[in-house]
Amino acid sequence: CGLMLSVSLTSPLSLLLDLLPPGVCNLLNPAAIYANNEISLGDVEIYGFDYDYTLAQYSNLLHSMIFNTARDILIEQFKYPEGLGKYDYIPGFAIRGLHYDVQKSLLMKIDAFHYVQLGTAYRGLKPVPDEEVIELYGGTQHIPLYQMSDFYGKGPSLKQFMDIFSLPEMTLLSSVIDYFITHGIEFDQVHLYKDISDAIRDVHVKGVMYKWIEKDMEQYILHGDEIYAVLNRLVNHKKKLFLITNSPFSFVDKGMKHMVGKNWRDLFDMVIVQADKPNFFTDRRKPFRKLDDKGSLQWDKINQLEKGKIYKEGNLFDFLRLTGWRGSKVLYFGDHLYSDLADLMLRHGWRTGAIVPELETEIRIINTEQYMHSLTWQQALTGLLERMQMYQDAESKQVLLEWMKERQEIRSLTKNLFNPQFGSIFRTFHNPTYFSRRLVRFSDIYMASISCLLNYDVNFTFYPRRTPLQHEAPLWMDQLCTGCMKTPFLEEMVHIR
Repeated sequence: CGLMLSVSLTSPLSLLLDLLPPGVCNLLNPAAIYANNEISLGDVEIYGFDYDYTLAQYSNLLHSMIFNTARDILIEQFKYPEGLGKYDYIPGFAIRGLHYDVQKSLLMKIDAFHYVQLGTAYRGLKPVPDEEVIELYGGTQHIPLYQMSDFYGKGPSLKQFMDIFSLPEMTLLSSVIDYFITHGIEFDQVHLYKDISDAIRDVHVKGVMYKWIEKDMEQYILHGDEIYAVLNRLVNHKKKLFLITNSPFSFVDKGMKHMVGKNWRDLFDMVIVQADKPNFFTDRRKPFRKLDDKGSLQWDKINQLEKGKIYKEGNLFDFLRLTGWRGSKVLYFGDHLYSDLADLMLRHGWRTGAIVPELETEIRIINTEQYMHSLTWQQALTGLLERMQMYQDAESKQVLLEWMKERQEIRSLTKNLFNPQFGSIFRTFHNPTYFSRRLVRFSDIYMASISCLLNYDVNFTFYPRRTPLQHEAPLWMDQLCTGCMKTPFLEEMVHIR
């Protein structure tokens, strides 16, 4: 065994080439649809859609505009220091799904088991040492369930940022804290968080963002032609379509005319704007109101939802009563796991599709040789550590320690390929993230954009991969190592997850 440890430690990194079978890179397709649950599109009769970041995908330029405007609101209206004006948006600083501890001013990534991923906790724009994070949470990395979040990602002191519009909010939060810490200014954490949330909200509520997009749709809206192709194809196959969005009609109308054409409403059986999701799915009190073609409210009582008409507000219970659209024949797509999908799946039995634009970038990274090599070597080391840890002589202990150090270095390297601060939105080293767990829980299928539907027949059945439970794992060879008969550690690698 000592010989085996010594040989494996001193083996050149080129051994990775032996661990990777030919053609292993580019295994994943960024335009594929991935299934958490078995679902047949042939059973789906009705397709529903959110608008922002679902039908309409926006360019990253929008994040800078939101950041700058909210920053200026803080300075001009909330009387924050003018020095904040020197801060610009940092593309790629934050990722979706992070948690923010309001009382501790800590932005961090938490895994599916409620553990903070060390190395991903930031106060302002600087990382917080691991030892300090552990001390802040009473000697552990674990965040208790009662502190974490309610059904919609809001806990007593922790808030989870789940939508794509939250990227500029997290960056602004970190920038303001950085300014105060750098200049030695005391601040109230709760007030600061609320002020920034209010400033970001004003950008949306007061319609500033809508004006930017309407003014230059070519620059801000992506994949427009593909959206028309998806909707037209579904209608041609006799599917019913509806739209439920929190955005106002004039904004949606201009965007859909840009992407789909002036007669876009002919494709939809129902259009509901300013729906106030997630309250739309849970609150029975708000009735539907009809809008005329100019977007003005009508006074008449709604006893039926008519094709070609535009409705405002309302609630899902009246929607179900008036349409009779229930259960698994309905498939609804949205980008926000809580506001769009959670209630529909858990309370109403609809099928759900999550739009995760980050998936495209992450899969392209996963398909690189650098990632494949790093992951394979990391898993080889993990398997060897698991198998060889019983050897406790001095020489073996030294080798095991060096393996542990090398494994940690590779894990950090792999994390940095996705995002230097927080890594992948889907993984915290080996565990799924809290975001990933919610994605699996609240969506039947997920994909980078609605246009991915064009790659599948309208009757296609999605079968989720049977991934091994831990007690089943010895029956499974790791995909990366299948057929690698050259590796000297094949027996050990049977147990690598």
